[in-house]
Amino acid sequence: MEIWPAIDLRHGKPVRLRQGDYDQQTTFGEDPVEFAQKWQAAGARRLHLVDLDAARGDDPAANRAAVRRIVEATGLPCQMGGGVRDQETMEALIDAGVARLVVGSRALKDPQWFTQMCDRFPGKLAAGIDARNGLVATQGWLETSKVTAIELAKTLREQTANIAAIIYTDIAKDGMMQGPNFEGLAEMAAATDIPLVASGGVTTYEDVEKLVAMNMPAAIIGRSLYDGVMDLERVLQIAE
Repeated sequence: MEIWPAIDLRHGKPVRLRQGDYDQQTTFGEDPVEFAQKWQAAGARRLHLVDLDAARGDDPAANRAAVRRIVEATGLPCQMGGGVRDQETMEALIDAGVARLVVGSRALKDPQWFTQMCDRFPGKLAAGIDARNGLVATQGWLETSKVTAIELAKTLREQTANIAAIIYTDIAKDGMMQGPNFEGLAEMAAATDIPLVASGGVTTYEDVEKLVAMNMPAAIIGRSLYDGVMDLERVLQIAE
């Protein structure tokens, strides 16, 4: 199972939010490159980056320099989400060296456009499906749609063979240190053959073991690493 340590960026600094709430932010130092290199030293072979400024419609370029520095400093494949809503942004981030982009809100609102972009950038785009009670949440988790996460996944698969993955997050679990929504993940895995990435709430070694037992292709891990609840080297051992 692939492990993607998460680095959430706001104003160029590494932060974490509770349940996507911008008023519940913890800042972890000044330089995200330090965390990128720390995770790399612990054995990480890939990184998951989130642009929290762009995600809620603030300055889309606020974290570009930090992203480029992370890519250049580590040489690791970096996956990035947050505010990826147009072709220009995709081209700018790919040019900055980002290996894979996560598209959330726009994939829900305009699946035809998203699948066309998947065909234009084959293997480079993943759908970020964030769910609240099974329904897709958008706009940095500020809005909840009437579309179920599984319906969206099936629609995307019907329209393209070039989607790289689905990053599936249960908002109620994210940043809460309570474990992921295993039931929701199992339902999503059964609904489509798109590679699935578990995100949100992966907190304990038992969580990681359970995801491995489910044959989950990949998992994103954030707050538990920053809070020292889990050690990345141990997580990677379990995952492998």
